[in-house]
Amino acid sequence: MSDRVSGDTAVGHTLAFCQAVEDALGLSVPQGAQRIRAILLELERLYNHSTDLGALCNDVGYGILNAHAQRVRERLLRINDTVTGHRLLRGAVHPGGATLRRLPDPEPLTEIATDLAEIVTLALDHSVVRDRFTGTAVLTTQQAGDLGTLGYVARASGLTVDARHDHPHLSRGFPRTEHTHTDGDVLSRFMVRAEEIQALIAMIIQLLDDVDGDREPATADADTEPDGTRSGVGIVEGWRGTIVHRVELAPNGTLTRVKIVDPSFFNWPALPLALTDTIVPDFPLTNKSFNLSYAGNDL
Repeated sequence: MSDRVSGDTAVGHTLAFCQAVEDALGLSVPQGAQRIRAILLELERLYNHSTDLGALCNDVGYGILNAHAQRVRERLLRINDTVTGHRLLRGAVHPGGATLRRLPDPEPLTEIATDLAEIVTLALDHSVVRDRFTGTAVLTTQQAGDLGTLGYVARASGLTVDARHDHPHLSRGFPRTEHTHTDGDVLSRFMVRAEEIQALIAMIIQLLDDVDGDREPATADADTEPDGTRSGVGIVEGWRGTIVHRVELAPNGTLTRVKIVDPSFFNWPALPLALTDTIVPDFPLTNKSFNLSYAGNDL
């Protein structure tokens, strides 16, 4: 069994682990810290989705759009570095809260939303790109549901599974994104990402307005003095899909067991199913449209 988790999901996995520990210890995290965590989680989703949009264009020979997407990605990584001190947002989330160097500036995020929308429009206005995306590697709603797929793979097939709504940690909730393409093909998986980018940038900006400098420490429930083995679960909607961590703690607070489930564990079986009637030259395109993790505790 691998002892790794996906390095491109640093916030998602760290947050799930912290939630599990907090659940085991009965820690209540202030809403100010929860908002900061949500901002970090969406920044991680943003740079990964942006990268995938360009990579999908590249796999059908439209390399110039991939170059522009990579330009946007570099800008996002520099924002990440300014916000947390790490380009991949590592080290910002910790048990009980989150620590930032500074909050992200809404203005460049608004510019990036416009930039990415233009890239998507240029891609879909190209007849060859749209033809290669449309109807390729279809995963039906029935198939996606039977396999328990998660994240953008599930949503592109018409399922509404999303831990941001099903297991919310924000008091105000997270609005669902309405998707225009849910046919389960490469085009749908491309558009789910594109539409989520616009929604999540708007959500980040809204959360920035709500962050009021709340830096209260996490508090423990009155009846949570450990007197034996304790367990907790953390559930987070990472950029690939729902991540679950479960921990067990000894009476002295040390970890005795950690179980990690990455969303790719559920989505890998869907890839060969979607490829059943797909021509060999479309394998790289299909594989990128799923973009599953090759590392993880269950893989």
